[in-house]
Amino acid sequence: MQEIWEILPGLGDKLAAHVVLAASAIGLAILVALPLAVWASRSALVARLVLSLASLVQTIPALALLALFFPLLLSLRAVFGEGLPTLGFLPALMALTLYALLPILRNAVTAQANLDPGVLEAADGVGMTRWQKLALVEAPLSAPFIMAGIRTASVWTIGAATLATTIGQPSLGDPIFAGLQTQNWALVLAGCLASAGLALAADNLLWVIEVGLARRSRRMTSGGIAVVGLGILAALWAQGAGSSGERPVIIAAKSFSEQYVLAQLIGRRLEAAGYAVEYRDGLGSAVLHSAVASSSVDISVDYTGTIWTNYLKRTDNPGREAMYTTIREWEARENGVTVLGRLGFENAYAFAMRADRARALGVTSLTDLARVAPHLTVGGDPEFFERPEWIAVRDAYGLSFGKSRNFAPTFMYNALQSGEADVISAYTSDGRIAADRLVVLADPKGALPSYDALLMLSPRIAKDKRVRAALEPLLGAISVEAMREANYAVDRKGEGKLSPRQAAEVLARTAGL
Repeated sequence: MQEIWEILPGLGDKLAAHVVLAASAIGLAILVALPLAVWASRSALVARLVLSLASLVQTIPALALLALFFPLLLSLRAVFGEGLPTLGFLPALMALTLYALLPILRNAVTAQANLDPGVLEAADGVGMTRWQKLALVEAPLSAPFIMAGIRTASVWTIGAATLATTIGQPSLGDPIFAGLQTQNWALVLAGCLASAGLALAADNLLWVIEVGLARRSRRMTSGGIAVVGLGILAALWAQGAGSSGERPVIIAAKSFSEQYVLAQLIGRRLEAAGYAVEYRDGLGSAVLHSAVASSSVDISVDYTGTIWTNYLKRTDNPGREAMYTTIREWEARENGVTVLGRLGFENAYAFAMRADRARALGVTSLTDLARVAPHLTVGGDPEFFERPEWIAVRDAYGLSFGKSRNFAPTFMYNALQSGEADVISAYTSDGRIAADRLVVLADPKGALPSYDALLMLSPRIAKDKRVRAALEPLLGAISVEAMREANYAVDRKGEGKLSPRQAAEVLARTAGL
């Protein structure tokens, strides 16, 4: 437990970003919901319509809602220009605002509908205008109920904001996602505790305001509002104090250990060259590739097989060199992205089984696997079964599994060991293959392409000679053995486990950097 208390003080920047994001979303939701509630109180049709739409938004998982705004903004960028951000704060703000609308809107509409008719008639009787009645009678009477809705929306939004990590917005989700992928449970707990503590603090402060409004206590109401305002101002100040006027170099990583390690390795070299660096971890393949092309992030590591199948939509396998040359030319021509070069190792998809299970079933290749697949469960990472690589392998060998299951990359290996899966889509540079004594099945038909690790530079950063000079020593310097060792140091349990940054330091020394 001591380790958690050591981690928590280092989450200040994530906490500040989380507060600003959640407060902005709740504030915007209030600005949208209250006028809609007033309109709905005058029309039963409008009330049904807006409440139905707000309820519909709530049926969409928060993670999906966040992800949907990325392609939407990417499309709008063609209309409004390159200045429109597609990752980070804006899509997260838009999604969380929609998510916060329902409780505020429902409470406001209900409060308006249940106002005492006698009070409203008295207001009409003394000659109040519609706006006077709204400001002096309806709003004060409805305020406590509206605050109850704001409290609910705040707790929901603070929790959902942890998912903003997946679209490149810093938040308290960063330590949670990083900890899950690297099995650093202290990091996960620290992120959860910070998020839960923030939600509880917000709920209690808003409760003070709610009680103040119900009791007509100006002291309680203004005091609660002042503390909330000071908290938001402190978060804004912390964000401003932690950033310089010039944009830092943003390094992106997908959601598995190797990517975290390589991002830290790249960051170390740029920091040594005098650059300020930020990390965007936990991005999906499609989001990351589009983010580099749009310069929403500056540097990433991707893989030839992923680009070949997912973006070039190629199903042939012309060989490693031809694939690399074609990808390099295509990225420069179509996206303005510079493929600086190959890092020296390959991290290919491969199908792996426990040695005893493979031996018992007589399976050594994907051809053998096809024979017994209808009786087995296959496990893949969250995107594997939607990827062209899986479709190519499935069709080439006629694979038809009895059951398929999705796991976070880290937990795939646990699922294999526990018997929750019989075969998994492993990664060839993963140290757990050797550590767990897994059997990698042969691919005699060559259905899976090569997956050389590529260093990708966005159009914004590609012409910076100092950046290129700092990163060029990485090209060809990392062997698959060194990468496996670094990955396993992060993924292993117990003694010898390292953080991604520590593993990056070891990898740098091993690679002679």
